[in-house]
Amino acid sequence: MDIDHAAALTRLTHYFETLTRQSVGNLGEFYTPNVYVKTPLHEVRSAAEVASLLTHLFERLDVPRFEITAQLLQHNQALLVWNLHFHAKRWLDDEQVIHGASHLRLAVDGRVAYQRDYWDATEDVYLKLPFLGLLIRWLRKRMFL
Repeated sequence: MDIDHAAALTRLTHYFETLTRQSVGNLGEFYTPNVYVKTPLHEVRSAAEVASLLTHLFERLDVPRFEITAQLLQHNQALLVWNLHFHAKRWLDDEQVIHGASHLRLAVDGRVAYQRDYWDATEDVYLKLPFLGLLIRWLRKRMFL
């Protein structure tokens, strides 16, 4: 039986666009147990660890929401372009946005077996922190001017 990767990707996209603290528990429907995920800040090797990262996301941020803006699919590989909208609980009252992309490899059953996220942690996070942002801006001016 051939898996319909387009349908699997559509289900995954809907899952992330409607993700809640409660629906993190359904992650196993979309990720293989031994999935490999690498982001600019984390590297994990199981669906349980991915679920832990997402749970932590909901603990640290107010109203995190993924918006998928584009998707490409070729055989069992996909690229999702996304925005993560959120409010920080401890700093920055305005809504923040992280712009990123994820390269996915889908297993034969349509679940994610590999995910590599690409986003700029310096621009999207560190520069917005009160003291670290000042230091990074100062360093950039010293290095590149």
